[in-house]
Amino acid sequence: MISSSPATGILDQLGKASSAEEFFSLLGVEYDPKIVNVARLHILKRMGQYLAQEKFAGAAEPEIRTRCKAMLERAYGDFVASSPIDERVFKVLKDAVSDSKKAAAFVPLSELK
Repeated sequence: MISSSPATGILDQLGKASSAEEFFSLLGVEYDPKIVNVARLHILKRMGQYLAQEKFAGAAEPEIRTRCKAMLERAYGDFVASSPIDERVFKVLKDAVSDSKKAAAFVPLSELK
């Protein structure tokens, strides 16, 4: 577990976290272990997408912590209401949908040699 120290900001602490559970613990977010066990990487990836849209420059540490907590809650909520397959956070899942929409190439048996 990563200890919280005043000299280390929440973004640094999150950067050193090694599990989804640490993210939830650091930010004080309640969670259902069953959901995290199924969607841990998806939740963290989604949170990363939300973080990438944020501008923290000039924000005080308490505000940064509050905003990070809200983003984790939002990302977690996405997977409480839906599934990793439905949310398609990762490229491989997005590609699976686009590939299934492409017309399958048909090669007649007479063309095979």
